Amino acid sequence: MAKSDECCSVQLIDGDGVFNVDGIDNFIKFVKLGECGLSYAVVSIMGPQSSGKSTLLNNLFATNFKEMNAFIGRSQTTKGIWLARCAGIEPCTLVMDLEGTDGRERGEDDTAFEKQSALFALAVSDIVLINMWCHDIGREQAANKPLLKTVFQVMMRLFSPRKTTLVFVIRDKTRTPLENLEPVLREDVQKIWDSVPKPQAHKDTPLSDFFNVEVVALSSFEEKEEQFREQVANLRQRFFHSIAPGGLAGDRRGVVPASGFSFSAQQIWKVIKENKDLDLPAHKVMVATVRCEEIASEKFAWLATNEDWLSLEEAVQSGPVQGFGKKLSAIINTCLSEYDAEATFFDESVRSGKRQQLQEKLLQLVQSAFQSLLGHIRSGTFDKFKEAFDKALNEGEGFSSAASNCAQTYMAVFDGECAGAIIEQADWDTSKIRDKLRRDIDAHIATIRADKLSELSAKLEEKLKEALAGPVEALLDGANNETWPAIRKLLQRETESAISGLSKGLVGYDMDEKTKEKMITSLKDYARGVVESKTREEAGRVLIRMKDRFSILFSHDSDSMPRVWTGNEDIRAITKTARSSSLKILSVMAALRLNDDDGSGEIDKTLSSTLMNVPNNSNTKDRSIMATDPLASSSWENVPASQTLISPVQCKSIWRQFKTETEYTVSQAIAAQESSKRNNNWLPPPWAIIALLILGFNEFMTLLRNPLYVGLLFVLYLLAKALWVQLDVSAQFSNGLLPGLISLSSTFIPTVMNLLQKLAEEGQQRPAATDPPSNSSLVSKRFQNNSSNDLASTASSAVTSTDSGAEYSSRSKEE
Repeated sequence: MAKSDECCSVQLIDGDGVFNVDGIDNFIKFVKLGECGLSYAVVSIMGPQSSGKSTLLNNLFATNFKEMNAFIGRSQTTKGIWLARCAGIEPCTLVMDLEGTDGRERGEDDTAFEKQSALFALAVSDIVLINMWCHDIGREQAANKPLLKTVFQVMMRLFSPRKTTLVFVIRDKTRTPLENLEPVLREDVQKIWDSVPKPQAHKDTPLSDFFNVEVVALSSFEEKEEQFREQVANLRQRFFHSIAPGGLAGDRRGVVPASGFSFSAQQIWKVIKENKDLDLPAHKVMVATVRCEEIASEKFAWLATNEDWLSLEEAVQSGPVQGFGKKLSAIINTCLSEYDAEATFFDESVRSGKRQQLQEKLLQLVQSAFQSLLGHIRSGTFDKFKEAFDKALNEGEGFSSAASNCAQTYMAVFDGECAGAIIEQADWDTSKIRDKLRRDIDAHIATIRADKLSELSAKLEEKLKEALAGPVEALLDGANNETWPAIRKLLQRETESAISGLSKGLVGYDMDEKTKEKMITSLKDYARGVVESKTREEAGRVLIRMKDRFSILFSHDSDSMPRVWTGNEDIRAITKTARSSSLKILSVMAALRLNDDDGSGEIDKTLSSTLMNVPNNSNTKDRSIMATDPLASSSWENVPASQTLISPVQCKSIWRQFKTETEYTVSQAIAAQESSKRNNNWLPPPWAIIALLILGFNEFMTLLRNPLYVGLLFVLYLLAKALWVQLDVSAQFSNGLLPGLISLSSTFIPTVMNLLQKLAEEGQQRPAATDPPSNSSLVSKRFQNNSSNDLASTASSAVTSTDSGAEYSSRSKEE
């Protein structure tokens, strides 16, 4: 007895028909069946061998019956009758797995056990699952019709009638709807019932008194496993409370108490075994069917192990095989000839049908090798085509002619090689492989074509970008009234050049005019896009461009020399000119004007009239004027939104920011100009000169009467002039009165001491033999020398002052 966590199974009857009494007793004790009373159900399954009965039960009831290993071969798996308890289903449900019918292991003469086991299942079961293939519906043997007919007869003769539910499980359901399959099955079952001889007591008894017929369909376990399991899970739900009213076995009769199930099963099996009349009529067709199937199986096994076939199969895995079709056709023909020789005395219709099935199985066996060979031929031909095509293009042949010639040549090569691979017995169509090769060739041609055209377009686009981006940037940097006409002219010239190159590059492609026009349009759009992209990029830096132009024009004269603010320049006019030129940049970059009718003059007029001609009085800010502000808008008149780079509102904001950031430069220039004026004007006011002449008349007359005073004043003048030059008083006071006084107070005494020291050194250097001149003459000469030195120093100071002014002007410009 096999056991698991929730399920256990036992062989109830072995393959020789021996009932396992000890085994079933131990099984009943283990599952505690005696405690169930009448609350239990028995389910059995019957059907052809290797039809997936055990697999269905294991998936449906979580049992552990042994299943067939499909990789080893189709053979008998379940021998005799096995019994197991369903896991997780209430009430307690027992499942019987019957040995498959029509098994080759028992042979054609030993079918008694099949009949006895089927009759036993019908006798003890509340629900009988009849497993059958969907494609076998309508067949006499595959649908178990003769077996059911005999079972119905013997069951009524041997046992008291009981209600049994027959569930026909259609396996590997096809596209045919279940609604179309179910009536056929029900009609066949009814016909069997009507044809069965019945006792007088049950002569008019309908089938529904003995059986409930149900039909379900399941998908293929191997091909649609997930769908199969889902359908089985749904079927499993129908076995919960199966004996309750409305359940699958809700109206069963003659139920044996659970404690007497073992004895009842033994007695039923004993009666069935002793009934010698329970035989199905054997006839010629059945014998022919079984024997021809055996012969066909033997020949199939012979081919599967044939050395010549195995060598061909191995060789075709690595590449094409010459003469594959002839060699394999000869092997298959030998196999079929041997079958004909051994099956020649059996029923002709059966023999022919089984021969056709054998041939189909043989061809199915070799089909994978045939498909592999076609795959090698296709891939090899395709590789040769690509090599020849590339070579033709490299030699300068036109693209279209090279593609057409190479495609025709290698399609013919493929057809020739396929002819040598055809198997005589097969009517296989190679058109799908041929079509696939043709599609691969066409796809490769299209890919190369697209790559070549893409490469040509990319080269022209790169050339366009190089030819447009730099010049457009330069034209926008020097924005003026001719900027956009120049850009349009540049765009037109470079676009025409690129289109000319494209037309030359498309020679040999046999391209239709529509596609060619599409590529030309794409190239034009790209060129326009380069200009638009560069313009938008420059528009993002418009404020920087405006400030740069303002700085250049404001800080340099017409000869591009730095301005020195000497006091004679008209700063207001210079500022207006520089701002007007900067405003031109804003006007040029406000919108894209790649069309001739762009209305650019309106934008220029609007900006100039609004931003440059603003009245100074405060009345300009009243509500009426603000309401008619032409820049109080998010779009330009007659300019599409897609062409707008800087909206009127943004222009106004940029101009405000521009003026704010350039005001400092203007104020610095004004300050430098005023400082220069102060440095160049040291005379006192006229009224002061007149006051000095009137009030100092007596002192002047005194000087004229006493020449000594004149000499003394002259000496004092020379000393003062020397100190003025040495102290650089003008430079000290250029920074302001208070800083100048502080600086002079700290340098006055050292400067006087230095001057006196120089005078003493000159006096000592006089020759000793020379007569000393008079004091007045000596002083006069010394002061004359100092005067010449002072003049040189004064000139030097003037140059220094001029340089300082230039430096200040330059520094102001930088700020």
